[in-house]
Amino acid sequence: MPSRLAQNLGKTLILAAVYFAASPGLSPGKDFLTNQEIEKIQDAQEIDLRVKVYLDAAALRLQAAEARLNGKESEAGDPMEFFTPEDMLDAYNQIIRSVMINLDDAFQKPSVSRDRVVKALKNLKDSMEKSTGRLAVLKKMAEEKEKEYLWTLVNRAAEITDGAREGAELGLSRENPPDQNPPGEKMPHLEK
Repeated sequence: MPSRLAQNLGKTLILAAVYFAASPGLSPGKDFLTNQEIEKIQDAQEIDLRVKVYLDAAALRLQAAEARLNGKESEAGDPMEFFTPEDMLDAYNQIIRSVMINLDDAFQKPSVSRDRVVKALKNLKDSMEKSTGRLAVLKKMAEEKEKEYLWTLVNRAAEITDGAREGAELGLSRENPPDQNPPGEKMPHLEK
């Protein structure tokens, strides 16, 4: 049976995912993952591996959006060839929501290795910290180019990124609670 802390984290991640699910989606017919990424996710049965694939895809979306805004077009045959920077930000948001849902599901299952959950949470935290910087650059570019919808999507991405980072930090603190006794002190009930 999951602990109350695990249940609370699960509720937090679900509420965040539901909040961000209200955002508009990609244009009809545009998947937010490539076929190759979908295959990798299907092959990645362990939560830490699955989260890594998702986070790599999310980082690629931010990188591609920035490149497009800098005037660099994708090469012919690139699976994201026809995606706009706005599509990339929307896909990023959907990917991070998927990560949160997957982590919540894994957190609820006692059969999932706690070590793998912790590893996935650490990866999410680190990735979200890196994404924060890239999103700041994208926000500035959207402002300079007066792209209001992109600016809105970047702000939404920043919110979901902050929420995912905070959720990861909370999950890590609950999975690995800090030692209550300072180093060198004995626990009172162990003293003779």
